[in-house]
Amino acid sequence: MALETPSEFRNPTYAVPRSHAMSEADVARDLSTYFRNYARERPDVVALWCFGIGFVLGWKLKPW
Repeated sequence: MALETPSEFRNPTYAVPRSHAMSEADVARDLSTYFRNYARERPDVVALWCFGIGFVLGWKLKPW
């Protein structure tokens, strides 16, 4: 005897109600807030990452 599942669970578009879904703007704002808080707590780590990424990009792009 199989259990019946409600029709809304079978419908894949019902996964998250639109009112509770996060938009791309919300995600971007949350990520920028998280990064700013992390940069305030650990500025040395962020500075080293920025220097390392800039060094690798400058080395690979070779603008001269």
